[in-house]
Amino acid sequence: MTTTMRVFWIAGVVVLLDQAAKATVLQLMYREQSIPLLGDWLRLTFTENPGMAFGITIGPTGTVTILSLVATVLVAAYIYQVRNDYGPYRWSLAFILGGALGNIIDRVFYGVLLDYGPYFAGRVVDFIHVSLWQGFIPRGIPFFGGAYLELFPIWNVADMSIVLGVVGVMIFHQSFHERRIAKRRAAKMSERGPTPRARPRPAAVFSDLGRDVGTPPAVPPALSEAVPYRRRDGREARDGEASANGQFWTVEGEFM
Repeated sequence: MTTTMRVFWIAGVVVLLDQAAKATVLQLMYREQSIPLLGDWLRLTFTENPGMAFGITIGPTGTVTILSLVATVLVAAYIYQVRNDYGPYRWSLAFILGGALGNIIDRVFYGVLLDYGPYFAGRVVDFIHVSLWQGFIPRGIPFFGGAYLELFPIWNVADMSIVLGVVGVMIFHQSFHERRIAKRRAAKMSERGPTPRARPRPAAVFSDLGRDVGTPPAVPPALSEAVPYRRRDGREARDGEASANGQFWTVEGEFM
């Protein structure tokens, strides 16, 4: 299996799991029904979201769907661009792509399939209800101090896949860029060809010449023997004795 196909296989599995879970919820639950799983912390609550995350809507009906389609196409194009790069980074992008496609199917087709609106006017089916925190906001916080707040995002398999992919991109993006830079450097070096052989240093040249000439001849024994130095008056000079007052040393009676 090629690297590109592996990425799209991951995205396809995410889409299948997401749509299967939503179809089960549509068949077995009614809207606004809530089933506790772990007390109030985790429940199954069937809701429909006409907008983006947390129900945020932008512009007229269908605007969110169009923006989601554009973003998904850009993600797919980027995945194709980095199809031969660092694997974990590409797999994280595949989770984002699969989650985006799963929610786009809801927005494009669910209005017609569930008979409540036209194409591109569908609502995303959410059912995983996690109550993260609930209580009063401290009064010292501007604008919201003293208000009661409950953080309970209701999402689906596609949303979970997008969050997982974003976390993976944040973790692996540095390794991805480092490997990409190293690959570019290696490509440039291969284009330049092999590195020219370095010229030998002068010391190396002279050392080679010395080896070529060979070992110098031995000193003759007559020259290597110590020759006594005598002063002009005939007496033998002691070691380290210097000439003074115009007296010159002689070697065996000869003037130096």
